[in-house]
Amino acid sequence: MGRVLISISKTLFSPSHASAQLRLLPIRATSRGFRMAAEPISSSSSTTPSSAIDFLTLCHRLKTTKRAGWVRREVQEPESIADHMYRMGIMALIASDIPGVNREKCMKMAIVHDIAEAIVGDITPSDGIPKEEKSRREREALDSMCELLGGGARAKEISDLWLEYEENSSVEAKLVKDFDKVEMILQALEYEKEQGKDLEEFFESTAGKFQTELGKSWALEVASRRKK
Repeated sequence: MGRVLISISKTLFSPSHASAQLRLLPIRATSRGFRMAAEPISSSSSTTPSSAIDFLTLCHRLKTTKRAGWVRREVQEPESIADHMYRMGIMALIASDIPGVNREKCMKMAIVHDIAEAIVGDITPSDGIPKEEKSRREREALDSMCELLGGGARAKEISDLWLEYEENSSVEAKLVKDFDKVEMILQALEYEKEQGKDLEEFFESTAGKFQTELGKSWALEVASRRKK
Protein backbone atom coordinates (compact mmCIF):
# COMPACT_ATOMS: atom_id res chain seq x y z
CA MET A 1 0.00 0.00 0.00
CA GLY A 2 1.31 3.44 -0.89
CA ARG A 3 2.30 5.93 1.79
CA VAL A 4 -0.18 8.67 2.60
CA LEU A 5 1.01 11.85 4.26
CA ILE A 6 -1.57 13.92 6.08
CA SER A 7 -0.87 17.34 7.62
CA ILE A 8 -3.23 19.04 9.97
CA SER A 9 -2.78 22.63 11.14
CA LYS A 10 -5.15 24.17 13.64
CA THR A 11 -4.85 27.78 14.78
CA LEU A 12 -6.70 29.46 17.63
CA PHE A 13 -6.49 33.26 17.30
CA SER A 14 -7.14 34.43 20.84
CA PRO A 15 -5.00 35.66 23.75
CA SER A 16 -5.83 32.58 25.78
CA HIS A 17 -5.07 29.99 23.14
CA ALA A 18 -1.82 29.13 21.40
CA SER A 19 -1.81 27.78 17.89
CA ALA A 20 -1.58 24.01 17.64
CA GLN A 21 0.11 22.13 14.86
CA LEU A 22 0.48 18.40 14.36
CA ARG A 23 2.46 16.46 11.83
CA LEU A 24 0.94 13.07 11.18
CA LEU A 25 3.30 10.37 10.05
CA PRO A 26 2.54 8.05 7.10
CA ILE A 27 -0.39 5.66 7.53
CA ARG A 28 0.80 2.04 7.44
CA ALA A 29 -1.05 -1.23 7.19
CA THR A 30 -0.42 -3.58 10.15
CA SER A 31 -1.71 -6.96 11.21
CA ARG A 32 -4.25 -5.14 13.40
CA GLY A 33 -5.37 -2.61 10.84
CA PHE A 34 -4.10 0.92 10.22
CA ARG A 35 -1.92 2.91 12.56
CA MET A 36 -0.99 6.58 12.47
CA ALA A 37 1.60 8.25 14.66
CA ALA A 38 1.64 11.95 15.51
CA GLU A 39 4.29 14.28 16.88
CA PRO A 40 4.60 18.05 17.39
CA ILE A 41 6.29 20.05 14.67
CA SER A 42 9.84 20.87 15.65
CA SER A 43 10.42 24.46 16.75
CA SER A 44 13.48 24.49 14.51
CA SER A 45 11.51 23.82 11.34
CA SER A 46 11.69 26.40 8.57
CA THR A 47 8.78 28.57 7.45
CA THR A 48 6.52 26.64 5.11
CA PRO A 49 4.17 28.31 2.61
CA SER A 50 1.23 27.22 4.76
CA SER A 51 2.61 28.65 8.00
CA ALA A 52 3.67 31.85 6.23
CA ILE A 53 0.17 32.49 4.89
CA ASP A 54 -1.40 31.57 8.24
CA PHE A 55 0.89 34.12 9.93
CA LEU A 56 0.22 36.82 7.35
CA THR A 57 -3.53 36.24 7.59
CA LEU A 58 -3.35 36.84 11.33
CA CYS A 59 -1.29 39.99 10.71
CA HIS A 60 -4.20 41.30 8.63
CA ARG A 61 -5.74 42.28 11.97
CA LEU A 62 -3.01 44.90 12.31
CA LYS A 63 -4.42 46.57 9.20
CA THR A 64 -8.01 46.56 10.44
CA THR A 65 -7.57 47.31 14.16
CA LYS A 66 -7.71 51.06 14.81
CA ARG A 67 -5.42 52.71 17.34
CA ALA A 68 -7.41 52.93 20.56
CA GLY A 69 -6.31 56.41 21.61
CA TRP A 70 -7.75 58.00 18.48
CA VAL A 71 -10.94 55.97 18.74
CA ARG A 72 -11.51 57.24 22.30
CA ARG A 73 -11.08 60.81 21.10
CA GLU A 74 -13.58 60.15 18.32
CA VAL A 75 -11.10 60.88 15.54
CA GLN A 76 -12.69 60.25 12.15
CA GLU A 77 -11.12 57.41 10.16
CA PRO A 78 -8.30 56.83 12.66
CA GLU A 79 -5.10 55.09 11.69
CA SER A 80 -4.61 51.37 12.16
CA ILE A 81 -1.84 49.65 14.11
CA ALA A 82 -0.20 48.77 10.78
CA ASP A 83 -0.37 52.42 9.62
CA HIS A 84 1.50 53.45 12.76
CA MET A 85 4.21 50.80 12.40
CA TYR A 86 4.67 51.49 8.70
CA ARG A 87 5.50 55.16 9.20
CA MET A 88 7.86 54.21 12.02
CA GLY A 89 9.63 51.95 9.53
CA ILE A 90 9.90 54.89 7.14
CA MET A 91 11.36 56.98 9.96
CA ALA A 92 14.10 54.40 10.47
CA LEU A 93 14.72 54.31 6.72
CA ILE A 94 15.22 58.07 6.33
CA ALA A 95 17.01 58.77 9.62
CA SER A 96 20.56 60.02 9.43
CA ASP A 97 23.28 57.50 10.18
CA ILE A 98 24.18 57.39 13.86
CA PRO A 99 27.45 55.77 14.97
CA GLY A 100 26.78 52.41 16.58
CA VAL A 101 23.15 52.23 15.43
CA ASN A 102 22.02 49.55 12.97
CA ARG A 103 19.32 51.25 10.87
CA GLU A 104 18.24 47.99 9.22
CA LYS A 105 17.63 46.55 12.66
CA CYS A 106 15.63 49.64 13.56
CA MET A 107 13.41 49.16 10.49
CA LYS A 108 12.74 45.56 11.45
CA MET A 109 12.05 46.46 15.06
CA ALA A 110 9.63 49.19 14.00
CA ILE A 111 7.44 46.75 12.07
CA VAL A 112 7.59 44.15 14.85
CA HIS A 113 7.19 46.15 18.07
CA ASP A 114 3.34 46.14 18.07
CA ILE A 115 2.86 42.86 16.22
CA ALA A 116 1.35 41.06 19.24
CA GLU A 117 -1.56 43.50 19.04
CA ALA A 118 -2.89 41.36 16.19
CA ILE A 119 -4.13 39.13 19.03
CA VAL A 120 -4.42 41.29 22.17
CA GLY A 121 -5.47 44.54 20.50
CA ASP A 122 -4.17 48.03 21.28
CA ILE A 123 -3.92 48.18 25.09
CA THR A 124 -3.46 51.74 26.34
CA PRO A 125 -2.95 53.29 29.80
CA SER A 126 -6.62 54.28 29.76
CA ASP A 127 -7.56 50.59 29.96
CA GLY A 128 -6.23 50.42 33.51
CA ILE A 129 -4.22 47.25 32.85
CA PRO A 130 -0.91 47.11 34.78
CA LYS A 131 2.22 47.31 32.65
CA GLU A 132 3.35 43.86 33.79
CA GLU A 133 0.04 42.29 32.79
CA LYS A 134 0.08 44.04 29.42
CA SER A 135 3.58 42.70 28.80
CA ARG A 136 2.54 39.20 29.86
CA ARG A 137 -0.43 39.16 27.48
CA GLU A 138 1.67 40.44 24.60
CA ARG A 139 4.46 37.95 25.31
CA GLU A 140 1.94 35.10 25.28
CA ALA A 141 0.45 36.39 22.03
CA LEU A 142 3.88 36.74 20.44
CA ASP A 143 4.80 33.19 21.40
CA SER A 144 1.59 31.97 19.75
CA MET A 145 2.38 33.91 16.58
CA CYS A 146 5.93 32.57 16.44
CA GLU A 147 4.60 29.05 16.88
CA LEU A 148 2.11 29.69 14.08
CA LEU A 149 5.01 30.77 11.89
CA GLY A 150 6.57 27.37 12.50
CA GLY A 151 9.44 28.35 14.75
CA GLY A 152 12.89 28.54 13.23
CA ALA A 153 15.14 31.49 12.43
CA ARG A 154 12.48 33.97 11.30
CA ALA A 155 10.27 33.38 14.32
CA LYS A 156 13.26 33.73 16.63
CA GLU A 157 14.29 36.98 14.95
CA ILE A 158 10.80 38.43 15.46
CA SER A 159 10.76 37.30 19.08
CA ASP A 160 14.23 38.68 19.80
CA LEU A 161 13.45 42.05 18.20
CA TRP A 162 10.19 42.35 20.13
CA LEU A 163 11.85 41.51 23.44
CA GLU A 164 14.74 43.89 22.82
CA TYR A 165 12.26 46.69 22.19
CA GLU A 166 10.12 45.72 25.17
CA GLU A 167 13.14 45.75 27.51
CA ASN A 168 14.60 48.92 25.96
CA SER A 169 17.90 47.06 26.02
CA SER A 170 19.80 48.51 23.05
CA VAL A 171 20.50 51.79 21.30
CA GLU A 172 18.24 50.62 18.47
CA ALA A 173 15.39 49.98 20.92
CA LYS A 174 15.79 53.44 22.43
CA LEU A 175 15.69 55.05 18.99
CA VAL A 176 12.65 53.05 17.88
CA LYS A 177 10.84 53.95 21.11
CA ASP A 178 11.49 57.57 20.21
CA PHE A 179 10.10 56.95 16.72
CA ASP A 180 7.01 55.48 18.38
CA LYS A 181 6.42 58.73 20.28
CA VAL A 182 7.32 61.02 17.38
CA GLU A 183 4.94 59.16 15.07
CA MET A 184 2.15 59.55 17.62
CA ILE A 185 2.56 63.29 18.11
CA LEU A 186 2.98 63.85 14.39
CA GLN A 187 -0.27 61.97 13.83
CA ALA A 188 -1.91 64.01 16.59
CA LEU A 189 -0.78 67.22 14.89
CA GLU A 190 -2.23 66.04 11.59
CA TYR A 191 -5.58 65.18 13.20
CA GLU A 192 -5.65 68.56 14.93
CA LYS A 193 -5.14 70.38 11.64
CA GLU A 194 -7.48 68.15 9.61
CA GLN A 195 -10.31 67.74 12.11
CA GLY A 196 -10.01 70.78 14.37
CA LYS A 197 -9.41 68.73 17.52
CA ASP A 198 -7.37 69.56 20.60
CA LEU A 199 -5.14 66.56 21.29
CA GLU A 200 -2.86 68.19 23.84
CA GLU A 201 -2.89 65.10 26.05
CA PHE A 202 -0.87 63.15 23.49
CA PHE A 203 1.86 65.78 23.44
CA GLU A 204 1.91 65.96 27.23
CA SER A 205 2.25 62.18 27.53
CA THR A 206 5.56 62.24 25.62
CA ALA A 207 7.09 65.38 27.15
CA GLY A 208 10.57 64.72 28.56
CA LYS A 209 10.51 61.04 27.59
CA PHE A 210 12.67 61.06 24.46
CA GLN A 211 15.92 59.13 24.87
CA THR A 212 17.94 60.08 21.79
CA GLU A 213 19.10 63.34 20.27
CA LEU A 214 17.42 62.42 16.99
CA GLY A 215 14.13 61.75 18.73
CA LYS A 216 14.34 65.01 20.64
CA SER A 217 15.10 67.04 17.51
CA TRP A 218 12.24 65.52 15.53
CA ALA A 219 9.83 66.04 18.44
CA LEU A 220 10.87 69.70 18.67
CA GLU A 221 10.21 70.10 14.95
CA VAL A 222 6.71 68.66 15.34
CA ALA A 223 6.05 70.96 18.31
CA SER A 224 7.27 74.02 16.38
CA ARG A 225 4.86 73.26 13.54
CA ARG A 226 2.01 72.93 15.99
CA LYS A 227 2.54 76.50 17.17
CA LYS A 228 2.28 77.98 13.67
